Amino acid sequence: MLNIDLLRREPDHVRIAARRRGIGAEFVDRVLELDRERRAAIAEVESRKADKNALTAQIAKAADKKAAAAELRPKIAELDAQIAAAGERLPSFEEQISAALSEVPNVLDGSVPDGSDEHANVQVRAWGTKPAFDFAPKPHWEVGERLGIFDFERAAKLSGSRFTVLRGAGARLSRALVSFFLDRAARNGYVEINPPVLVAKSTMWATGQLTKFSDQMYAFEGDDANETLYLIPTAEVSLTALHRDEILAPGTIPLRYTAYTPCFRKEAGAAGRDTRGLIRQHQFEKVELVWLTAPETSFDDLETLVRNAAGLYEELGIAHRVVLLCAGDTGFNAAKTYDIEVWFPGKNAFGEISSCSNCTDFQARRSGLRFRRDATAKPEFAHTLNGSGGAVGRTMAAIVENYQRADGGITVPAVLRPFAGFASIEPDGSTR
Repeated sequence: MLNIDLLRREPDHVRIAARRRGIGAEFVDRVLELDRERRAAIAEVESRKADKNALTAQIAKAADKKAAAAELRPKIAELDAQIAAAGERLPSFEEQISAALSEVPNVLDGSVPDGSDEHANVQVRAWGTKPAFDFAPKPHWEVGERLGIFDFERAAKLSGSRFTVLRGAGARLSRALVSFFLDRAARNGYVEINPPVLVAKSTMWATGQLTKFSDQMYAFEGDDANETLYLIPTAEVSLTALHRDEILAPGTIPLRYTAYTPCFRKEAGAAGRDTRGLIRQHQFEKVELVWLTAPETSFDDLETLVRNAAGLYEELGIAHRVVLLCAGDTGFNAAKTYDIEVWFPGKNAFGEISSCSNCTDFQARRSGLRFRRDATAKPEFAHTLNGSGGAVGRTMAAIVENYQRADGGITVPAVLRPFAGFASIEPDGSTR
């Protein structure tokens, strides 16, 4: 949620940031008018209270208190009514301001390039060499189905479209990736968390998933009929909200968390895109990286987070690039986002495999996440960062496509072999 003080101080800055995202800036004037009315109501309450206190003091000082009270009590009663009326308007103003701001995306960082969609994104750097094949490389779903490690047909029988059954070496390779990702996260100083994958509506709202992305969520009635539980679309939700409504003690931040979880999305906005294979699934697995950090270091920390995530694909030997997203392609919660895109030979194109964002204090304001610099310091809102480190299904797809062989088998990247227990998947689906 945006800082109301920012709208008061720099309304034009907020307007420009909104227009760069391709959205209207009318909310700025609407919120500022509501804020003026709210502050006028507060001033009215304080003024009437001061008038009441003056009349009460006048009674106390009067020689004939009984006579003074008889004369002034009607005026005091009228002031009480005015105080109550003005006070009753305050919650409405606050609710309207909160509702308006909750629908507004984060303010973009100045380094984010202009542009309306992915075509305006800017490549920051690239790593590795695209593999050269002496045969026409196939997409991962064809290779995986022939090997018997992906079973899309039976998954559809069980659950419908956009689901996958992993079999044999496919399931083992998936498990190896999870272990590899978590091992590297631990090496980089992240504390592993095993969080719930069902969270309350308040948790989804606090991390900016609601109401913006409600059409992509799976929701269920909880034990309490008045409570709705949501399946998380990413462990970012659970990890970012872990310290909701807390004031972190001096010296606590930065906190770096990682979690492996299944994730669930309806992919409502992805109609017609990546309908085959592992790229866009309703249920998928991911290792998430989250930082809770100080405002003055958060953009440097974002660079570290990106290096942590991109380093996984360097170790896996998969060519990739880091892309800075333009204004129109940057997500609702983020002030700045880098995507890591790996090379997919089967479609002869790069594809996103990790998205790393600095959400500044946007989520922290919604979730009440604050910290103290020292014991006597005023609490401040933390900055939150998140990124995939990494996406299991998409990484499997990249491995299958980049390490496929002419005989139909797959060579397992050397770094994964200790985790998988095998060095290759042979054409008959066996392992060696």
